[in-house]
Amino acid sequence: MGQHQAIVIGGGIGGLTAALALHRQGIHVTVHERAATLEPVGAGLALAPNALRTLDRLGVGSRLRARATAHPAVGIRHPSGRWLVRTSSAAVEAHLGDTIAAVARAEVIAALVDALPEGTVRTGSPAAVTDPGDDRRPAVVRTEEGDREAALVVAADGIHSATRGLLFPHHPGPRYSGFTTWRAIVTPGARPGAAGEVWGPGRLAGIVPLADRRVYVYGAALAPAGGRAADEHAELQRHFGDWCAPVPQLFALAAPERLLRNDVREVADPLPAYHHGRVALLGDAAHAMCPFLGQGACQAIEDALVLAAPLTPATDPVTTLPAYTAARLPRTTAVATASRRTGDLVALRTPAATLLRTTALTLAGLLPARTLLSRTTTIYGWQPPALRTGA
Repeated sequence: MGQHQAIVIGGGIGGLTAALALHRQGIHVTVHERAATLEPVGAGLALAPNALRTLDRLGVGSRLRARATAHPAVGIRHPSGRWLVRTSSAAVEAHLGDTIAAVARAEVIAALVDALPEGTVRTGSPAAVTDPGDDRRPAVVRTEEGDREAALVVAADGIHSATRGLLFPHHPGPRYSGFTTWRAIVTPGARPGAAGEVWGPGRLAGIVPLADRRVYVYGAALAPAGGRAADEHAELQRHFGDWCAPVPQLFALAAPERLLRNDVREVADPLPAYHHGRVALLGDAAHAMCPFLGQGACQAIEDALVLAAPLTPATDPVTTLPAYTAARLPRTTAVATASRRTGDLVALRTPAATLLRTTALTLAGLLPARTLLSRTTTIYGWQPPALRTGA
C-alpha cells in the first residue's frame, strides 16, 4: 500500500471500528469525519454478544463491559405496565455465553478513539471518493488538503452516503420506514425498576439503565416523514403521557437541546455489492436498517472486522473485497429483514390487531427462557473471525 494505505470516510462507530481493526492488522489508516465532533451524546447503545465478541477481538471489549449495567429483568410490557414477555440478563448470558452491554454511544466512540494512534482521526475534515480505483490503480479521495490516493477506502459515511450514490448511481437509496424516533440520556433521581420496551398501538418506548445512574430512554411512533413539533416534550406526552411509569417521567426529564428526533430511514432494497473497485461500504452506508432489533451499530462493528481480517500490509485489498461482500451482504440483509418485520408488529394500531399481538406476546412469555432465546442465536451467536496479526 502507498503512503495513505487506507482511508476511512466517517467517524461513527462503524468507521472507527474499521480504523481500529485495520490498525490492529498493521495497516496505516486515516479517518476523515465531516463533523466537528464525533457523535451526539444523547443516545445509548445495547451492545449485543455478537458485537461484544468483535470488540473483544479489538481489545476494547473489557473497557465497555466495565461501563455496562446489569438488568435483573428485561422484556416487553403493555402500556398498562403488565409484562408480556420477560427474561433476565442471567438467562441471556447462560444461553448465549455473553451479555448485552448497555452503554452510552459516546463511551463506545471514546474507547475506539483512545485505542487508535494519536492523529488518526481528523474531525471537521470532509472527504469524498472521486475515483474508486481498480486492480491497476489506487482509489482517489478528495480532502481539504488535496487529493489522496489509497489502496483501500472504507466508506462509513452514513445512511445518506455520497459514496453509495457514486458507486451505485441507479440504486434507489434509503426510504422512510414510517417511524420517527426520540432519544435522550437522562439522570433521574432513582434507577427505574425495569428495563426493556413498552409496546402500544403504532408506537413503543424503551428504557435502558446506564452507568452513573443515567438512563437511556427512547420512543418510536408512526408519523409523516419530516414532521417536527414546536414543543417536542408536548409531542412525547401526546404519544406516551398516559403510559406506565416511568416512561412519561423519563421523557419529561430530557433537556430540549439534548433530545434527539430522527426519522427512521432504511436501505430496504439490498445493494448488488458492498464494494466497487477499492472502496468498501460499511454500516449504514451499506445496509441502514430499522432499529427494532438494536443491530444497526452491531452489524457495522461486524462489518469492520470481516473487512480487516484477511488484510496485512502486504495484501492488496482489491483481492479481498469480493469475499467481504459475499460474507456480509446475505447476513446484513437477513438481519435488516428481521428488524423490519419486528417494526411491522410495532406498527399495528387497530384494536383487533393489537389484541392479537398482545395475546401472541403473552403466550410467548410463557415459554422457557431457552426457547425464547434460541430464536436470537442466529444473530447473537455470530462469531468474529480472528485477525491475522495484532490483537
